[in-house]
Amino acid sequence: MYRNSNLTPYYRITIVTLSVLISSVVFLACGSKDDYSDKTVVVFPKVTGPIQLTEGPKEHLYASYYGINSFSKSQRYATVLQTDIRFTLPTENDEAVLGLVDLETKEFIPVTTTRAWNFQEGCMAHWLSTSPDTLVIFNDYRDGKFVSVIINVHTKEEIKQIDHPISAVSPNGKEAVGLNYSRLRATRTDYGYGGDGQDAQTDIAFPDNDGIIHIDLETGETKLLLSIQDVQSMVPELKEGSIEYFAHVVYSRDGSKLSWLARGFPEWNTTTFTVNRDGTGLARAFPDNWAGSHYDWLDGDQLMVTASFEGKQYAHVLFTVGQQNYKRLGNGLLDYDGHGTFSPDGKWMITDSYPSGGAKEQRLYLMDMKTEAVLPLGRYHHPDEYRGEKGWTRCDLHPRWSPEGNILGVNSVFNGTRQVYIFKFE
Repeated sequence: MYRNSNLTPYYRITIVTLSVLISSVVFLACGSKDDYSDKTVVVFPKVTGPIQLTEGPKEHLYASYYGINSFSKSQRYATVLQTDIRFTLPTENDEAVLGLVDLETKEFIPVTTTRAWNFQEGCMAHWLSTSPDTLVIFNDYRDGKFVSVIINVHTKEEIKQIDHPISAVSPNGKEAVGLNYSRLRATRTDYGYGGDGQDAQTDIAFPDNDGIIHIDLETGETKLLLSIQDVQSMVPELKEGSIEYFAHVVYSRDGSKLSWLARGFPEWNTTTFTVNRDGTGLARAFPDNWAGSHYDWLDGDQLMVTASFEGKQYAHVLFTVGQQNYKRLGNGLLDYDGHGTFSPDGKWMITDSYPSGGAKEQRLYLMDMKTEAVLPLGRYHHPDEYRGEKGWTRCDLHPRWSPEGNILGVNSVFNGTRQVYIFKFE
């Protein structure tokens, strides 16, 4: 126990350390040393980890982007990609194995293969809430086109193929939205897929027939929800020869809204947008110069975005859509760009950092949403060799929560190969 009776107001801190991380903290803040009547108590969970689920020599990564649930409802299995590629950008000829990792036995169980994947977002595999222990949807490259496929991961039976790749799935499991991964390959290379599986239209700055595509997962029907041209008047003016593209679309927790990024290429500018799920209510999230990078929805209306607060300082910024009640989270400890994502009950936010300092360490932090108290969960070395060309093969921690919020998954290369890990919370 650490006690410092010289602090005013008075604090008592209890810290239990497991392995490389602090696993439990009780924090009491009082008006004075002798007054306990108005105290705030923050009890962080006991944390065990990181527990390694996969091993080399093959590389493994969770099969979707950060913030996306990779675990079956039973929390017995996680969707993971397996590949021989380490330091090169995957192409349409580089097949990865999509499989399940049994969290009890740590066995990797091959399910199928995909040729539409990358090191940042995997193949965007999502468990479908309509059958959350059985059905997974993922992207693939077939017959020269990017598609999405619904598969029973236990019988390995393909249920349906849809003629458009998915980027986010609604909480109801019945609809999804998709982006143009060929246009992403031409603009944000490490987030796109090889193979020209869609028309990138790189000769058109603001196409009116490309943008966010709504996908009915039950019928397979697709329609344009919002075009890139629709935001032309709301983003910075492009220089001649430049184009606009969309990236990273996410559903709100109740499925009522979407958020995404509109960006210019090759000059770098970013505008964060929100819209209702039916395409109405298009709005910018921030004033000019705030940009935006990563985000997650706390509920149906509150959105956290790592953005340049007041155009001056990158931070984890929480606000309510339609309001300007912007709040920097973390009391100054999270003033940087990270992959923040909320636990299913909204009690916690987990976030990470990019490699920094001479040790090139990535840091992982857990924040209590009520008090914004922050608990470090470790520092993890990222070897330079894993950056690859232009950082395209880097391995961000990319945290993601399990359905019950008591398991956290991360990717990491701190042991010399790309593998997947979990932390357990009690």
